[in-house]
Amino acid sequence: MARSLLETLGLFALPFLLYALFLGFRARHPLVVEHWSRGAVSWLALAGLLLAIAGFLVAGFFDGRSRGAYIPAHMDENGRLAPGHFQ
Repeated sequence: MARSLLETLGLFALPFLLYALFLGFRARHPLVVEHWSRGAVSWLALAGLLLAIAGFLVAGFFDGRSRGAYIPAHMDENGRLAPGHFQ
């Protein structure tokens, strides 16, 4: 769970990091507030949200654990509790 949350936060932060690198390559200091206008931050946030949503979708479709039907925990024929699993 923590790994997927960190991956999603990383995907959201990626456009901001790339913009800061872009400012650095253009010989502008990336920590100056004037370079982070409301329009630029809005577009970066929108791009980050789209990347995060795409990451969730890719993880949901291509993750190997989600294939098959889920068999919930149940009592087996010997009277022992069998844990839930995907089959």
